[in-house]
Amino acid sequence: MRQLELLAPARDAQIGIAAIDCGADAVYIAGPQFGARQAAGNTIEDVRKLCEHAHRYGARIFVALNTILYDDELEAAYRQMLAVQEAGADAIIIQDMAVLKMAQEGLGDMKADFHIPLHASTQCAIRTPEQASFLESLGFSRLILERELSLEQIKAIRSATSCELEFFVHGALCVCYSGQCYLSEKIAGRSANRGACIQACRSRYDLVDQDGKVLVKDKALLSLKDYNLRDRIEELADAGITSFKIEGRLKNESYVRNVVRDYSLALDEIVSRRPSDYERGSFGSVSGGFTPDTSKTFNRGYTELFIDGRRGRWASMDAAKSMGEEIGSIASLNRDKSEIGLKFTGKDIMLNNGDGFSFVTKDGKVAGFRGDVCQGKTIRCKSTPTLFIGAKIYRNINAAFEKEIERKNCTREIRVKAVISFTMQEDGWKGTASASSEDGRTVSITFVAGSQTAENYERMRDMICRQICKSTSLYRFTEISIDDPGQLPFMSAASLNGIRRDLAQMLDNEPCGKKDILLRKQGKVTKPLPQKDITYKFNISNHISHRIYREAGAVEIGKAYEIDPIRSAELMRTRYCIRYELGLCPVHQGAKVSKPLFLLNNGQRFALHFDCKACEMTVTEA
Repeated sequence: MRQLELLAPARDAQIGIAAIDCGADAVYIAGPQFGARQAAGNTIEDVRKLCEHAHRYGARIFVALNTILYDDELEAAYRQMLAVQEAGADAIIIQDMAVLKMAQEGLGDMKADFHIPLHASTQCAIRTPEQASFLESLGFSRLILERELSLEQIKAIRSATSCELEFFVHGALCVCYSGQCYLSEKIAGRSANRGACIQACRSRYDLVDQDGKVLVKDKALLSLKDYNLRDRIEELADAGITSFKIEGRLKNESYVRNVVRDYSLALDEIVSRRPSDYERGSFGSVSGGFTPDTSKTFNRGYTELFIDGRRGRWASMDAAKSMGEEIGSIASLNRDKSEIGLKFTGKDIMLNNGDGFSFVTKDGKVAGFRGDVCQGKTIRCKSTPTLFIGAKIYRNINAAFEKEIERKNCTREIRVKAVISFTMQEDGWKGTASASSEDGRTVSITFVAGSQTAENYERMRDMICRQICKSTSLYRFTEISIDDPGQLPFMSAASLNGIRRDLAQMLDNEPCGKKDILLRKQGKVTKPLPQKDITYKFNISNHISHRIYREAGAVEIGKAYEIDPIRSAELMRTRYCIRYELGLCPVHQGAKVSKPLFLLNNGQRFALHFDCKACEMTVTEA
């Protein structure tokens, strides 16, 4: 039997706790520094708080320390590694190989017992069996695979490795292979590998040919739709994926709760149908709360990308932000009253005060407004001059749904079985109560049940079951067995509730069990380095990572692009192809080979190149 883990993002501890409560088996979060989202840092105490909550359910917390590091940052990074381990973190997600070496050997005179597993970040751009096998041999217990892989490529990596495999299943998609995008650094001096990406792929560009002819004007030509593999989880599990990762460390709590609940239900369905094959990676069952719907939360439209090994239309070039669901078009417009009349596209659309709306202006820009008062097909809002009759209207914030998520909290409880036995002694009734939780904890207490025998045996037995089987803040007593000599003591509801509370308190004093995971290996390289000539794409920015590759047999070692920019460097390599998206592909669509193409943005010019043999596109400085 193999564990399936739902891995949720957390911008902060509060969102992480909400994710656990909604059914996440693990959460990834950044510490104070060195996370690949600079705007999502957290204190060590916040990490500790989240770990304490997660561990009550046997869930895990992974800390992202996945930027590249400079030599003068190594000591601070090492101290942070030790601090998050002491705070209770279950693994660290890394990109820089120096972190791996420091975990194994310490740093200079600083040597401590570092024992939690290391996960190779998706920033390592893991997309071949050879890469995966090499990284596993270095000592990683888990590999976070590239998003652009197909099921067949995942299966090939699974066959070549024995460590855990993690794969993104939902959220925003980088257009470039992870960890190898240098466009942000080139444009603004802000490196994606240092957590400071400006999201250049969401910017708007003109597409021109070498003669200066404009083929596409002012579109987000590098922006992709969002990933959604909810309906493909079982196939991914069968292909060898252990952890199903939701993107979104900058997303709000409503988004995380909605997506986590939706995917948790999907995993529960698989586990219930195939209990001999799979189990969830943590304990506790979730009940109550809201009905999830990922179509009502932030998205740029959804895609399954390359999971079937086929090309598709993946771009969200008309709008790099969330447009939402199309609800209709403007039928009337009273600018004096700021009142809009709509023609709905469907019959079951109901608007709410506070809904958010978006539309495309006449000049092709995306604009938005809030509906202050929504009645039937009429919206009153603040003055929005760019609205026009006939404009398609989308709802990107459903106020009623957001309130439902906020108001209806999920309840996560550990299942407990209880056994109560009674004996009648000379001085009265004595009792023993024991409880065993689904994670393996067992506790017991003895108690005095009084001297009075219940007159109605069946009624007393029913009362004992009913009172003991009530929920506590963390536990649900789902089964109770009663062993008695044919009679029962008379016990009040208050005394039975006290027994339940005492058992729950004793369970709380015992650590929740954890399901086995792979431990970090010792890091003895047994697999060959896939590429002897190490280029800037390996993001080597300190002397320790340089040494690792030298020891592995590298011949030439290039510095990270952030340290030594190269004019001819590929700023992006991507499976996405603008020519294919526009119907201009000579291989798949039979189009004539076009003239060289360029992207223009604010006076900057970037050249597009098409590697048709690999079916990839690259972006370089023109």
